[in-house]
Amino acid sequence: MSEFFHMGGYAFYVWTSYALVAVFMLLNWIQPGVRERRLLRDIARRLERGER
Repeated sequence: MSEFFHMGGYAFYVWTSYALVAVFMLLNWIQPGVRERRLLRDIARRLERGER
C-alpha cells in the first residue's frame, strides 16, 4: 500500500495532478449555480424597478 501512495517516486506530481483536477471539477460544478442565482437575482431586481 505504501508503494501505491509513493507511486515510484512520482507521488508529488501524481497527487498534485489529482488534486488540481478535483478542484477544477468542483469549480465547474459549482460555478454555473452561482451564476444562475446571480442572474435570477439581477432579473428580479430589474423587474421590481420596472426596467427592461
